[in-house]
Amino acid sequence: MSQDKIDIKDVTPKQFNPKTHKSSSDRFNPNSGIYVRQSKGTFQKLRRYGAWFLLALFVLTPWISFGDRQAILLDIGSQQFNFFGTTLFPQDLTLLALLFVIAAFGLFFITTFLGRVWCGYLCPQTVWTFMYIWFEEKLEGPANKRRKQDQMKMTSNLLLRKALKHLAWIAIALATGITFVGYFVPVKELVVDFFTFNSDFLPAFWVIFFAGCTYGNAGWMRSIVCLHMCPYARFQSAMFDKDTYIVGYDPKRGETRGPRSHKKDPKTLGLGDCIDCNLCVQVCPTGIDIRDGLQYECINCGACIDACNETMDKMGYEKNLISYTTEHKLAGHKTHIMRPKLIGYGLVMLLMMGIFFVQIISVEPMGLDVLRDRNQLSRINSTGLIENTYTLKIINKTQQSQQYQLSVTGINNLTWYGEQSVNVDAGEVLSVPMSLGAQATELSKTITTIEFKITNSDGQTIKAESRFFKKL
Repeated sequence: MSQDKIDIKDVTPKQFNPKTHKSSSDRFNPNSGIYVRQSKGTFQKLRRYGAWFLLALFVLTPWISFGDRQAILLDIGSQQFNFFGTTLFPQDLTLLALLFVIAAFGLFFITTFLGRVWCGYLCPQTVWTFMYIWFEEKLEGPANKRRKQDQMKMTSNLLLRKALKHLAWIAIALATGITFVGYFVPVKELVVDFFTFNSDFLPAFWVIFFAGCTYGNAGWMRSIVCLHMCPYARFQSAMFDKDTYIVGYDPKRGETRGPRSHKKDPKTLGLGDCIDCNLCVQVCPTGIDIRDGLQYECINCGACIDACNETMDKMGYEKNLISYTTEHKLAGHKTHIMRPKLIGYGLVMLLMMGIFFVQIISVEPMGLDVLRDRNQLSRINSTGLIENTYTLKIINKTQQSQQYQLSVTGINNLTWYGEQSVNVDAGEVLSVPMSLGAQATELSKTITTIEFKITNSDGQTIKAESRFFKKL
């Protein structure tokens, strides 16, 4: 009988660490607030500057004009989507589907490579949460002070500071709601109408709705959204592997952890580099202890890295006890950056981007739809010709007024009844009623295929097929 021993894995639940402010109640009780301590450092600067850039882009874009209209306006009511000099219509929305596919595979690619950097640096929930925390810090004080104040009796001074904080939060929420709705309704009119109480019901409703969501999510729910409402936190494990860059703690270097004087050599005390200051926990927006290993709550914001590096500097130790690393690197193995899954996501993303740009280039500056009169297939007119009636819908997708010439082919000696030169305003859909008359001798079939054509002043042409009926 073999005497080989079977490795045993210790599955004993870890004891709750009272110094860590991620308790079981934090996960399910909105009243168990996480008091996030301010963190400064390289990654927080990167996150902050990136957030300011994206916020400026979000807020200022609706105010950019192109010609006599808003540069980017997604006018759902008119079914027109203006992007600077181009107007897209519902039939062009395959482009939007392609954009979503590109964004999805871009997210998969970045997550496989760099973990949840989207969550830590670019996600609106994170950006707005850190903005709200900044106002909280300025008006109520640092995390420890806020924790003590919330356990004390309310004073007039504290009430005033809390009121100012909530007023600031509400102002940011309203600005967010107005800006978001301003992508769908002309923003200049929206601002005036909203604050003069002349706004229509739907725009006003959506401004208040998105303002309420911003105030609730960033002001009150915060990490609860990340932990319990965001699906990305749940399915990210399908994209992670042992070569994915994560925020990780090096236990080989850090353990055994414990406090000590910076003048003493930790090796003589039998200690690792971690001084157990718990700053990495106090600055974490989701309240986890990164020293417990990889956890789905970690959003890769790097706040714990900056806090730990600051402590290492003060102690005179080497930085990056906590760092952006991989599970393979922590285990002492080599990290493989180029791997099949990452290459696959990248290739699909590039393919979708190629298809998207080809479709963008091939978008026609005009559109033509032909509708036959279905009430009467054909009739004999006063001149003895067989006449069919049509409505031509001409779409001007540009931001300038256009003159179009109309023509038809498919039957010899056709007579055109109606306008053959029309002017269409920018972004307008013009309906042109007209009829065609043909000699019976020119019609060899009961149904003949014909082709309508419109040409703009630049010589660009598009065509649309229809049918000419001989039978009465």
